[in-house]
Amino acid sequence: MSAVLSTNGSAPLAAGAPTGSASPTTIARTSTPTPSASPSPMPTAPATPSPRAATPPPEDAAAPAPFITPVPAGTVVAESDVASPKGSIHFHYRVVATGDGTYTTDVTDFTSSLPVPVGVSFYQVAPSVGDGITFGGDGGSEIGGPTATPASASWSFGAVTQPSYLSTLVVHSTSTSPDVPVEISAGKVLAVAPVAWSVPPRGTNIAPVDSGAVAFATGALEATTASGSPKRYTVAPDDLIDAVALRFGISVSALLYMNQGLQVIDDAQHLFAGTTLVLDPDSV
Repeated sequence: MSAVLSTNGSAPLAAGAPTGSASPTTIARTSTPTPSASPSPMPTAPATPSPRAATPPPEDAAAPAPFITPVPAGTVVAESDVASPKGSIHFHYRVVATGDGTYTTDVTDFTSSLPVPVGVSFYQVAPSVGDGITFGGDGGSEIGGPTATPASASWSFGAVTQPSYLSTLVVHSTSTSPDVPVEISAGKVLAVAPVAWSVPPRGTNIAPVDSGAVAFATGALEATTASGSPKRYTVAPDDLIDAVALRFGISVSALLYMNQGLQVIDDAQHLFAGTTLVLDPDSV
């Protein structure tokens, strides 16, 4: 007997096999859903410390109040004759103490043949004749315009209590006219004269002495006085105002007296790193 094959689709089937195709068995799988990770909160930048005014600790109230006596009234602390290179301007000036810690500048015998008003100011860094200045300097004022008759002028030196760092007196044009030669236009330097200061020592009860770096006062001395006393100090990271004062043997009140407007960062009164502190009372 011959075998009979039938086909279902393309696959041959043996004789007697059911002609219907079997449904494939499906295995149901249940998967546990993977929980999604909670989003990480965005990092928050630390708040910038808010500067605040430095204050002395309560125990400073028992310490003597710091003081620096002013130069006696009428003391002449600088004086000289000034002349421009070509002789166009002449005058005599004096810087005189008022007795309250400030000074006045007096100019006498002023003459000028230049067709512009001129002024004088004091500078720490000397410019050259012919330079243009944009910063007005310290202790200055306009003297006046052209005059063959000797004239006088006087004005307050300003809020500078120790002027001896200002090494140069500068005479400059204060003209506002566009119709003058550029050599004598506004801000042009017409004369430069060195200043020899003779500010007498002032009495004080502030006497800093450096005991060396200690915890929270690890900065370096930037300068010392001629006698070797601390003059300027550079604040290091993590310096505290009371630790710095203790390092130099002075009260916080005395440190603030020499550094008006000093700011700190927090309640612990951390100082801003890089700040320069004045420690020499005669520099104030």
